[in-house]
Amino acid sequence: MAQSKTSKGWLKEHFDDPFVKQAQKDGYRSRASYKLLEIQEKDRLLKPGMTVLDLGSAPGGWSQVASRLIGEKGTIIASDILMMDSIPDVTFIQGDFTEDGVFEAILAAIDNQPVDLVISDMAPNMSGTPEIDQPGAIYLCELALDMAEKVLKPGGDFLIKVFHGEGFDAYHKLARSRFDKMVTRKPDASRGRSRETYLLGKGFKGATN
Repeated sequence: MAQSKTSKGWLKEHFDDPFVKQAQKDGYRSRASYKLLEIQEKDRLLKPGMTVLDLGSAPGGWSQVASRLIGEKGTIIASDILMMDSIPDVTFIQGDFTEDGVFEAILAAIDNQPVDLVISDMAPNMSGTPEIDQPGAIYLCELALDMAEKVLKPGGDFLIKVFHGEGFDAYHKLARSRFDKMVTRKPDASRGRSRETYLLGKGFKGATN
């Protein structure tokens, strides 16, 4: 089937992208790795020995970065509805983390202990229709925040990708209320025209009733 001009343009931009080329050179699975590396450079989120939960982890770019930074004494659990090829020292649990069975598997993997950090770079499959895509993206963010509230230790941190648009301000306000501090990050590796931004909640206040 012939490729459209749009898809050809996307492919050319993708393969001309310096972060895509760098990812191939450095052995990372996606350009998204550099978004986390940039945030790490600024905020020092990941430290040796931490326990980290990576939501929506496939293809594994963030898990690769996190695994290297937390070291052998750290623990990282990754989860996605899509399959993800194995990464050394990363426990992968496939499935919807909102389902009881998957949630229980995650709790078992962290030995029912609270985690230091929850990270999420997930996004819904985009249709190109903002009226459909934006609510879907915000809903995923709400699910991730709910999960973070269940597993984060008091004082823990939460990093999530959010798309600007309807629902963003309300979500930001909700997430901000759960943490001592909330900052916004837009890494250079995030394409300039993209509506995505990253919210970093620092100092989890503890689960709400």
